[in-house]
Amino acid sequence: MAPAGQKKGVLERLEAGEVVIGDGGFVFALEKRGYVKAGPWTPEAAAEHPEAVRQLHREFLRAGSNVMQTFTFYASDDKLVNRGHAQRFTGQQINEAACDLAREVANEGDALVAGGVSQTPSYLSCKSENDVKAIFKKQMDVFVSKKVDFLIAEYFEHVEEAEWAVQVLKTSGLPVAASLCIGPDGDLNKVSPGDCAVKLIKAGADIVGINCHFDPETCVKTVKMMKEGVEKAGLKAHYMCQPLAFHTPDCNCQGFIDLPEFPFCLEPRILTRWDMQKYARDAYNVGIRFIGGCCGFEPYHIRALAEELAKERGCLPAGSEKHGSWGSGLDMHTKPWVRARARRDYWENLKPASGRPFCPSLSKPDAWGITKGHADLMQQEEATSHEQLKVLFDKAKSK
Repeated sequence: MAPAGQKKGVLERLEAGEVVIGDGGFVFALEKRGYVKAGPWTPEAAAEHPEAVRQLHREFLRAGSNVMQTFTFYASDDKLVNRGHAQRFTGQQINEAACDLAREVANEGDALVAGGVSQTPSYLSCKSENDVKAIFKKQMDVFVSKKVDFLIAEYFEHVEEAEWAVQVLKTSGLPVAASLCIGPDGDLNKVSPGDCAVKLIKAGADIVGINCHFDPETCVKTVKMMKEGVEKAGLKAHYMCQPLAFHTPDCNCQGFIDLPEFPFCLEPRILTRWDMQKYARDAYNVGIRFIGGCCGFEPYHIRALAEELAKERGCLPAGSEKHGSWGSGLDMHTKPWVRARARRDYWENLKPASGRPFCPSLSKPDAWGITKGHADLMQQEEATSHEQLKVLFDKAKSK
């Protein structure tokens, strides 16, 4: 494999019309495996259990990913302090370990390393622009020292904070991607997807798009709105999409975190590999060329993206050695009725049952309607007290 620095960069690939396959969700996958704690969602596993992070990177690489994104989601110092991890691992230790793991695996294939930053408790707590930017710069400095290939500002609910992140990351001289966790209604201040994209490009982003909070159908729709806004403004950019692996048609503007099932009962909503193939095709057809996933995306989901776009990419992933196209491997099954399922029209038209006779098809989101500046979002280092929890429990019961 070509060593780091000799591979084509992300912008070089996109400008040539190539499809870049991102990776999947780390915090959700590693939480299920016992390495991440739900709630904080912080990535100390990069330093604490590097073997688990390395293995997940390898599985995504085998599935077809071109990008090994550093496991640095919520790895800013303020988030680590806020969630009680600062005394165990410093932000620098976690970020450095995550870069090393991503680079090690990326060098095993034709993958690039992307250093990622995400929204901060400091912004939600109304800290100054300079304070928030200093947090991003501290992570960026590690990424630059570790020679990542490009940078991603992801998972931002407010475009203003994303702009600040992009402005900082752009000083590195590396390509910068920016993705918001918003839907068609726009960010939490009601800035439209099109206007958000324009703001991000003007801040310096080379790639813009959406990640997390919503299902593929919603995210593709939102990126399409961004693209329309960018073109209307006479600007140019590349587009990315990294949605959830869950169906979320009943979500409001804050996405799946408002669903009653979040985060421990989302499995009935998981997309099948065939749903993922449809997502890959839909994304490609609207002009998105950086296509990956976020929470809930396992390696087999990424493999489905790579298989759907195999013709456009000119290759199949290594993981396809053990997977027949559209279930073709079933032609070797012992049961004849299972062998009869070895065909595309069977899987493409199947309407999977949930097996849960008393479950509703949709949920009612917990729409509390609060965002930056609200007292309930002021961040604190100590765990939420019983008194504070009682207020929240009472409020939830009254809704």
